[in-house]
Amino acid sequence: METSGGIRASLAGRYASALFDLARDERQIDSVSRSLDTLKSALAESADLKALTTSPLVGRDSAAKGMAATAGSLGLDQTTANFLGVLARNGRLRQLPDIVRLFGRLAAEHRGETTAEVTSARPLDDEQVAALKAQLRTRVGRDVTLDARVDPSILGGIVVRLGSQMIDASIRTKLNTLATAMKG
Repeated sequence: METSGGIRASLAGRYASALFDLARDERQIDSVSRSLDTLKSALAESADLKALTTSPLVGRDSAAKGMAATAGSLGLDQTTANFLGVLARNGRLRQLPDIVRLFGRLAAEHRGETTAEVTSARPLDDEQVAALKAQLRTRVGRDVTLDARVDPSILGGIVVRLGSQMIDASIRTKLNTLATAMKG
């Protein structure tokens, strides 16, 4: 598992760490976390917002204005809104999904939670997330935050990485194991 030192090594990690440090100093970790969750959902649902954050054709000033309008319409807290402006002016909006993910890890670590990386072929619904969190909480003895990703190439099932442990219950791995066994 990446420690906070490991997180800070990447460009996205440095931005996530800077936002986390600011949020911690201002006692705004929870409100920034909620704003980033809202932003993450909006990025997944809006092709226009995704284009604003990834298109090289959008200038920095236009991106900053677009992000300010987005922050207002989504009701994001002021710290997050200001941070998005900095990202836009620095031409770093492309890093936003990684920044959101890494901020989540830092916030979970701050709360004393463990983060599990979960990969599934399709998005997990709320019931599946709750059940997985409960199973992992029983296994490690404390609350677990999920860093969920979707990777259709695993075909089905789930892969969970919790610290140095990995639980691979993907169909891809099962098929590869079966193929190896059949070669004998």
